[in-house]
Amino acid sequence: MATPTTHRIALYPGTFDPMTLGHLDIMKRASRLCDKLIVAVAINRGKNPLFALDERVEMVENVVSAFRDRIEVEVRPFEGLLIHFVEECGASMIVRGLRAVSDFEYEFQMAGMNDRLNPDIETVFLMADPQYQTIASRLVKEIARLGGDIDQFVTPEVALRLKDKYT
Repeated sequence: MATPTTHRIALYPGTFDPMTLGHLDIMKRASRLCDKLIVAVAINRGKNPLFALDERVEMVENVVSAFRDRIEVEVRPFEGLLIHFVEECGASMIVRGLRAVSDFEYEFQMAGMNDRLNPDIETVFLMADPQYQTIASRLVKEIARLGGDIDQFVTPEVALRLKDKYT
């Protein structure tokens, strides 16, 4: 008797302002856990992003093309309650990257709340690769604003976009 195949959809949410090599690492690794990966770019007006939503979506689109030959990848903007967006997309898991213990405390609380809202959706935590554990978008923006070298933290395209913003 043949076993029916399950289409596992994972959703990786974030502001991606800007997208870093740490984000890319989590996306690549998450793409091995599912049949389809949705990268959800948060509008999040409260964070006052440096890059407009369409710029952030475009930056993510440009890097996910590298693993589209392996799995289906979709980049979508979203606003509102994450769990509602996950349900709308038909995803069964939320992927979150963890850099440090401080990330875990916040993410653990969010995962618990999401579980209460919909226990059928799992949160999967992926530890950041050690080489990316210190990278944070806000720090990358600060280094770029002050004229520092950001090439080891972001893709060449993102580095150019950041330099354009601050010149």
